[in-house]
Amino acid sequence: MSDRDDGVRVGFRTNTLSDERLQYIRQLGVTDVFINPTEPGGGTGGDVFVDESDRTETDRRLPLGPEDVPSVAYLEELGDACAEYGVDLAGIHTLGYNCYGDIKFDREGRDEQIAAIKQLLRNMGEAGLPILGYQWNPRGVVPMRTGTVPIRGDAEATSFDLDDVENAGDPALDREYTEDELWENYERFLEEILPVAEAAGVTLALHPIDPPSIEEIGGIPRLFRNVESFRRAMRTVPSDNHGLKLCLGCFSEMGADVVDVVREFGEAGDITFVHFRDVEGLAESFNETFVDCGNYDELEVMRSLVDGGFEGIVIPDHVPTVRDDTDWGHRGRGFTAGYLRGLTRVADD
Repeated sequence: MSDRDDGVRVGFRTNTLSDERLQYIRQLGVTDVFINPTEPGGGTGGDVFVDESDRTETDRRLPLGPEDVPSVAYLEELGDACAEYGVDLAGIHTLGYNCYGDIKFDREGRDEQIAAIKQLLRNMGEAGLPILGYQWNPRGVVPMRTGTVPIRGDAEATSFDLDDVENAGDPALDREYTEDELWENYERFLEEILPVAEAAGVTLALHPIDPPSIEEIGGIPRLFRNVESFRRAMRTVPSDNHGLKLCLGCFSEMGADVVDVVREFGEAGDITFVHFRDVEGLAESFNETFVDCGNYDELEVMRSLVDGGFEGIVIPDHVPTVRDDTDWGHRGRGFTAGYLRGLTRVADD
């Protein structure tokens, strides 16, 4: 079996497409990469973490916002840089909150954000980037993680405990919102955006809210917190160009049967790509862990992906920090990539 396969293959997410990063990715046998965008000026958009120590002379990043949509030429330039190392630029990993915050709450600025996302989709289609991930999370309501804990061999992993959350809420909001309101805003978004994605040949991929399960924090309902919410998202505006960024760790945090989740959405053809990670514990109190630990049987989950006919990318995410690692987690990601490549081979047998 070659390291580039028509079935399940291993990819990475990265903030930079520097020559050094791309060379490292290829050395691991990783074949696909998603780029994390940054806000114009270097901010993170609330959803990604930018390690400024990554910067090198060949640094290539993706500033993205309503007034800064990357051109076709720039997206092609990024794709060409990846191709020089035998790596495919699979798409943009996520839209930052700066791209959709006004859409989510139906505020002034909504139309400008919709127009920018439509233009981004058209540019991605022209440049041959097939996937656009998105989160649909409120900003500033609750931290994704509240601390760190030691795990195997005193590696460090991020953790969350709801009891440690203080002053939850978004200071930019002047009132509370109902769940029905937010669903109406979301469904309107899909109605406007999906026809453009279909015409461009780009697939949108929805990620769960993290941590999930918790219905409301700071007066804001958390829509994509359980399996039923994803069923609703997929059937609200049915489209072959809309699927899931299936974060296994989030479904593990929900206490869902992850194998059943993979089978259900895999059989429906709704899995666009996969965050292959796991945790110990459940949504109100948990910590990240190594991919060979955690709540579910990772080989059984990989076999479910393969047996269900999934042909796409699985990526490491939220990897623990091991000794002498970098901020990006070269060592932790390297271990995880190798482990996932091994799982794909065993699951294919």
